[in-house]
Amino acid sequence: MARTVLFHEIGGPEVMRLEDVEPGEPGPGEVLIRVDAIGVNRAEALFRGGHYIEPVRRFPGRLGAEAAGVVEAVGPGVTGLEPGQEVSSVPAFSQNDYAVYAERAVVPASALVRRPDGLDAVSGAAVWMPYLTAYGALVEVGGMRPGDAVVLTAASSGVGLAAIHTANRVGATPIAVTRTGGKKERLLKEGAAHVIVSDEEDVAARVLELTGGRGAEYVFDAVAGPGVTDLARAVAPGGTLFLYGALSGQPTPYPGFDLGMPALNMRTYTVLETIRDPRRLERAVAFVTSGLRSGAFRPVVDRTFPLEEVVRAHRHMESDTRIGKIVLTVDH
Repeated sequence: MARTVLFHEIGGPEVMRLEDVEPGEPGPGEVLIRVDAIGVNRAEALFRGGHYIEPVRRFPGRLGAEAAGVVEAVGPGVTGLEPGQEVSSVPAFSQNDYAVYAERAVVPASALVRRPDGLDAVSGAAVWMPYLTAYGALVEVGGMRPGDAVVLTAASSGVGLAAIHTANRVGATPIAVTRTGGKKERLLKEGAAHVIVSDEEDVAARVLELTGGRGAEYVFDAVAGPGVTDLARAVAPGGTLFLYGALSGQPTPYPGFDLGMPALNMRTYTVLETIRDPRRLERAVAFVTSGLRSGAFRPVVDRTFPLEEVVRAHRHMESDTRIGKIVLTVDH
């Protein structure tokens, strides 16, 4: 048996329960891992709250796609993985089908990457979702180049910080956006070239000022909702507004017509675009691993909580006071 986080109804953090569940044996193409650390992501909160891009299809529901651990057993047809290897899972599956908020979990072999040497379990559970998301959108899809300006909303999140590091590694100029001034100094220390405090400044006007009136080649937005119209004003002609999250919870307009039909590219992005394409995933893993080895990349962990305190961890995530990633640790 393995302690596993379950929820029997849609709701807030309080609906999660830790229960004993038999993880089962890995089937064809599957791997059983001993979970040592778990990355907590906004996707899990949206899923258990009934606001995710896919609904909960059955109860009890399970949570989690990002974990670090050790291979315990492999199913038929699995190659390249064997018991004892240290691995991390990436979010390549639906939480309706697999989940890693548990002491032990069965996951698809295709969702596992080997942990780079020297990367501990907590870091291994905090690194992949942020950096694969930032790399996949800005580099793989967007083609970000040296000298490009990129505006990053929710800049203190795990993905926001990874995007700052990624932009710097490419030679682009990261412009971080945060709601209040309390996180400004930390964002500058993490490598932001500029920080815009949205509660105090006009974001679009400030971006245009910083870019000499040109605008940013990329806006990487986790919020969506009606605010995209203002963000679109900050996009350079031919630039791209990426929507990778919907933290506002409000309908999102296409702002092009309201702004006089500028040369604006606007598209959604999820990390699945990168993970489900083997060639893209291979390039992404190589890019992130290289950045870790050089020191250009580093997972930023805000706090760790034991698995038993998963409710507290989710409440902390929803408080929006964090800088970086929240990680659950598992004591075996």
